[in-house]
Parts: sequence; structure tokens; C-alpha cells
Amino acid sequence: MSRASDTAYQAIRAHLISGAAKAGEQLTEDQLSQIAGVSRTPVREAVRRLVDELLLVRSESKRLFVADWSRDDIEEMFTLRQMLECHAAERAARRLSRTQVEELAAVNRRLRDAIAGDAPDVARFLEANRAFHEAIIDAAHSPRLGQLLGKLVEAPVVLRTARNYSLEDLRQSARDHDELVAAFAARDAEWARAVMGSHLRRAFHTFARTLGPAGADAQGQASQGGA
Repeated sequence: MSRASDTAYQAIRAHLISGAAKAGEQLTEDQLSQIAGVSRTPVREAVRRLVDELLLVRSESKRLFVADWSRDDIEEMFTLRQMLECHAAERAARRLSRTQVEELAAVNRRLRDAIAGDAPDVARFLEANRAFHEAIIDAAHSPRLGQLLGKLVEAPVVLRTARNYSLEDLRQSARDHDELVAAFAARDAEWARAVMGSHLRRAFHTFARTLGPAGADAQGQASQGGA
């Protein structure tokens, strides 16, 4: 991949991950060229990569859309993340030093500070939440695991989850993190795995509440595919 196409890929991916483009929104190569600040040729190369990553979707008529996952897609994504991140928590529990556990606790204090008021700072919450989970993945000492989880943790649907949280949901997330820190301090791999599993499953159900009943979006997916 050329430097221009790599620049385009990074810029467009960041735009999608940020949630600036809505799920199901149609995009054109001209729009993406303006976002990336490059010509359309490197944009086409970047788009092919983003389609492979399931962040963009091409319809049968070759039009380009921001991926709009079905409820089944979202549940599968959370299930895969749960399988992998539970494994990461289990490995981390056996490897984290006392200093690293204290650093995790400090990160979670930043997260708590972000939601201390009646109007939570969701951006700060997301930054601290990402740092907390990345520290656990790093402590697992598994590059393959890190690569696989990177795509799941950064998916736009994960970022939108926090924006659908109530204040109580945000506080529950902080409490889950506190329990994870306790499990790590005790070097209890089974406890860490169990807490991570319930933490991520709760996140899925929080997001699922905004989607309505299972199967409700099937018609919308079909219409996008034929656009």
C-alpha cells in the first residue's frame, strides 16, 4: 500500500470509528477524498481495505455505505470479544505485577472522575475505559490476541455503546472495573474471567435495548443490500 493510500485508510478509518458517519449513511469517493485530503485513486485502495474490515459495505449497485450491522452481527461481535477478552483477563491475572494493578486502579479512578457529576463526560469515560482494557490486553502478553481484539474493541458499535449508557450504567461499568482490579490483586484468574464475562455481556444488553426486538432490523438490512 502506498503512503497516500495508507494516509487515506487511517483518516477514513478514524472518521468511521469516531461515529462521525452514521450507520447506513451513503458515502462517495469525493467525500472520502475530502476527508482524507488525497486524490480518489488512493481512496479506492483504502476503501477496499475498509470493506474487508467490514467498516464499509458496497451494495449490489456498487454504492458505498457505512456498515450498519444487524442485531445478530452485533451479538456475534460482543460474543467474540467476550471469548477473547475473558481469555486476556485470565492471562493478565497471572502476569500483572502489583505496580501494574495499582496503575489499573488509577486509570479507573480517572474513569470515575469522568462520571462523577450529573452530566458525565462521555469522551473522558471512553478514553479511560479504552486505556483500562488496553492495559489488560497488553498484560496478557499475547500479540495475536491483541491484534484480534483491536478490531473488536475499536468498532464503532462499541463506541456507540457508551453513548447509550445511563449514568447508572456508567457507574456499573466502574464497579465492574473495581472488581476486576480486586481479582487481579488476588491473582485469581477464574474470578477475573468471570467478571470480564459479565461486564461485556452487560454492555451487549445495554446496546441491544436501543435496537428493539431481535429480527426487527432484518428488513432494513435487506433494503440496504439491494440499494
